[in-house]
Amino acid sequence: MNPTSTPAATPAQAGTPAGGSWEELVTVALLGTDRRTLPEQHTGRQAPVALLDAAAVETVRRRAGVRPARAAARPEPAAPDPRPALPAAAARRLATLLADRPGAGGGGRRGAAPDLMELLPQWLALANSRGFGAPPQTLPALLDAARGRTDLRPAALAFAGPRALWLARLNPEWRFALRSSPGGSTALPREADHIQRLWQEGLFAERVALLAAVRAKDPSAGRELLVATWATERAEDRLMFLDLLRSGLCAEDEAFLERALADRSRNVRATAAELLSALPGSALAARMAARAVTCVAVDHTQGTPVITVEAPHECDAAMERDGVVAKPPAGRGERSWWLGQLVEAAPLGAWRERLGGRSPEEVVALAVADGWHAELHAAWCRAAVRQRDPAWSRALLGSPSAPEAGGPGAVSLAERAKLLATLGAGERAEWVAGFIGTHGLSEAFQLLGVCAVPWSGSLGRAVVDALDIARDAGSYPWSFSGVMGLAERCLDPAEAGRLEGLTSVPDESEHAAPGSGDYWAEAFQRLVTTLRLRATMSAELTAP
Repeated sequence: MNPTSTPAATPAQAGTPAGGSWEELVTVALLGTDRRTLPEQHTGRQAPVALLDAAAVETVRRRAGVRPARAAARPEPAAPDPRPALPAAAARRLATLLADRPGAGGGGRRGAAPDLMELLPQWLALANSRGFGAPPQTLPALLDAARGRTDLRPAALAFAGPRALWLARLNPEWRFALRSSPGGSTALPREADHIQRLWQEGLFAERVALLAAVRAKDPSAGRELLVATWATERAEDRLMFLDLLRSGLCAEDEAFLERALADRSRNVRATAAELLSALPGSALAARMAARAVTCVAVDHTQGTPVITVEAPHECDAAMERDGVVAKPPAGRGERSWWLGQLVEAAPLGAWRERLGGRSPEEVVALAVADGWHAELHAAWCRAAVRQRDPAWSRALLGSPSAPEAGGPGAVSLAERAKLLATLGAGERAEWVAGFIGTHGLSEAFQLLGVCAVPWSGSLGRAVVDALDIARDAGSYPWSFSGVMGLAERCLDPAEAGRLEGLTSVPDESEHAAPGSGDYWAEAFQRLVTTLRLRATMSAELTAP
């Protein structure tokens, strides 16, 4: 820098760099001082020298980061975190997992090495279940990881605790953490006036988080919050708030939901009707049942009982008020569209009386006349999912070893996965294990996604056996990469020893995909290594 130069004002005095912003200096350097005049250039100095002097000043300013100013008030200290500290080995493991996340300079997946970023959610779940608090030095990396992956946020913020929220107030990139809990705190506000003030004056995201938290703790109090401001809410906000009532949905919500059936917004009306139909004892459910049962009957005149269907001929105003959408999507007939909506909203208990006291298994086993089978059974599937009815779900799923991959009522893998979700974890795992044993893994990925983690012994064995069969058959290996990834996260770590025999390169048959043997060996090596690492992680999180 030229020591004789005396700028008119220092950066701190002028509020801007003496030679202009860094971007402006770069522009001048690129275009040349002959073509672009340096901002605030002083007479008597050569333009190139002035440019270099200004760049030197700006470089020092940028490195310093903060301009000289009066000392601001210190922020209030972070709230203490009373949870116990991690064991030393677990703290080191967390640092390794966070260092491997995308954009953090880690290597990611390489060959048979485990994918550490995919293990982070499991590590966080274990740490939270055992009540540990996050080491302070890991909080920035935890917040960065949660910012990049929304699926990590609940577990990461729970583990990070109150100090992470304190940090989030100081960095705009971490403000998402403040929106994840009401008022930017880890617990529901205790004072009723604080809750009311936040509900009346908070940002939309804060109000959504508050309503969800209140609803989870006290469904009636959550509903009353919404009732108080319902008339003044925007339509899109009413829809979001109404959807939150799914949590803790109960008969006491019926009166409010009935009023919502007259809402100005069609989407709000449809959501209110869906919620009411999930309450089998509601007046709407009774109205829909009265309509639906007139459309379906059993014909005994042909020797073998057959279900006959007479779909509605019109969609009247009362049906529309109860949530029936009059206009069908492209490619759907009006009458079948209306029938499906009536049947899926009717309580499943109404069909026993209407169809001669038959059980769900006996009902779905009946033939359906005139090509209405798929439409009727698909509607019953949606009703079983909406009403969380395991008896009807079992009937519609049928036996997992049936010749057809689908049950008597399931129309797609996605529908079967939804039906399975209504069953208990053990029953769900047994059904999927039987399905894989009969049909293999080609259609099992969605079904595996609804099974509890870690997989049960029978389900884990079914998956490993199916992978082994595919390996021995020389199947195209990339087709099973998704299932292999699920196995790394969901298989019981105790299965690692049984998998050792699959880590060697198999002899490739003449029909095998080129290079498939090496891929299978590498994939099983990674699976074994990952399972053992998961076991080690669990041991490290066991406090001495």
